[in-house]
Amino acid sequence: MRIQAGDPDEYIEALPMDRKEQMQKIRNIILSHIPAGFQETVSYGMISYVVPHALYPSGYHVDPSLPLPFIHLASQKNFIALYHMGLYADKDLLEWLVKAYPTHSKTRLDMGKSCIRFKKVDQIPYTIIKELVAKMSVADWVNLYQKTKA
Repeated sequence: MRIQAGDPDEYIEALPMDRKEQMQKIRNIILSHIPAGFQETVSYGMISYVVPHALYPSGYHVDPSLPLPFIHLASQKNFIALYHMGLYADKDLLEWLVKAYPTHSKTRLDMGKSCIRFKKVDQIPYTIIKELVAKMSVADWVNLYQKTKA
């Protein structure tokens, strides 16, 4: 389900009623807990949190005209997805999530390389999302990105 929206508010407004509340709650958690410097936008058809060019002029190596992506939030057909690029790049962060997740949720962790899928939207573990988004600063992410890109 790709949503055409110019900003995060339009994205949320375009969602089906059964997804708006959960998506807005996750968005609010991210906005309240993500370290300073990340910028909220819409990118790749998702709500995105990026390192703006003002802080990292090189941008994303795949397309330097785009800011460096960090977290994406999307409403997919069968689940809500939280993409956290740090999970793909930082083995220790991934291990923390895998170990901590069962203490926050009755459902098993369902994820890909950087994507956490929430299929039971009434059982989203909001507390672990708060912890996860707060764990990496802009400087931490840029340093890790540069190290893994090289």
